[in-house]
Amino acid sequence: MLFTTKRLYVRELSREDLPEFHRMQNDHAVMRYVGGKTYSLEENKADLERVISFYKKRGNDFWVWAIMSIEDHRFIGTCALVKNEKDEYEIGFRLLKEEWKKGFGKEITNGLLGYGFDTMKLSKIVAYVNKNNVASVKILDSTFRFIKEFYNDKEDCIDRYYQISN
Repeated sequence: MLFTTKRLYVRELSREDLPEFHRMQNDHAVMRYVGGKTYSLEENKADLERVISFYKKRGNDFWVWAIMSIEDHRFIGTCALVKNEKDEYEIGFRLLKEEWKKGFGKEITNGLLGYGFDTMKLSKIVAYVNKNNVASVKILDSTFRFIKEFYNDKEDCIDRYYQISN
């Protein structure tokens, strides 16, 4: 276990997470604002293996973890702290659709910030979000400092860019 919040705990992903990981990554609603593409079972199995392989990599700066319920140990989704192509540490999360509108997004965002600043000793964390992803924009507006909006060629959308410093 990496860290806990009031209702959640975060741990490394495992191969046993594949059914729920696939269900999440294969849901159009979940993937709508992260490229819009869903993935086959084989693609998700390969992606899960790739993510797991990073855990033991020396100097790893690509961390994607499982979000679990403290109450019943069910898989809620994934969260991440990764170094992006701009050399920034960026947070992100995805939740199974049935876990939306329960406050888990705000809770895991605060948990990731605490872990990033206190455990990883990061000085700055950023977030990017499609401006149409209203729920995530609301979370980031309440937690981070909004910097700018810009056109994201890769995703063909308007993104909002946020920063927070320790």
